[in-house]
Amino acid sequence: MHGVPESHTGWTFLTNHARVLAAIAEDRTTRIRDIAARCQLTERAVQKIISDLEEGGYLTHTRQGRSNEYRIEEGTILRHPADSGPTVEDLLALLAQHDAEHGRQPAVADETPNARTPTADR
Repeated sequence: MHGVPESHTGWTFLTNHARVLAAIAEDRTTRIRDIAARCQLTERAVQKIISDLEEGGYLTHTRQGRSNEYRIEEGTILRHPADSGPTVEDLLALLAQHDAEHGRQPAVADETPNARTPTADR
């Protein structure tokens, strides 16, 4: 069985921080509400995670009108000492490759008018 169960309890292999960062890597202009829906988190939790990532030097953002454009800082390393070696970019590339091989759509579809679509370069 492939796919994600509707509800989940217990531990997982990826942290919510990794999930949020992967969502941003797929679409640098994604909205917090879209990240929250995709990652099955509250918008408040996503805001806190983005703040953590910015404070840690992994992510920056610039305002583009009423929305944000995010930038993942190049060359940042994974935080746990046992994970030394691979960079955040390596992890994101692995996740993107997995999604491509399994035909996963990169973003949650939004049925509202004027919905953003993922950028083609991510």
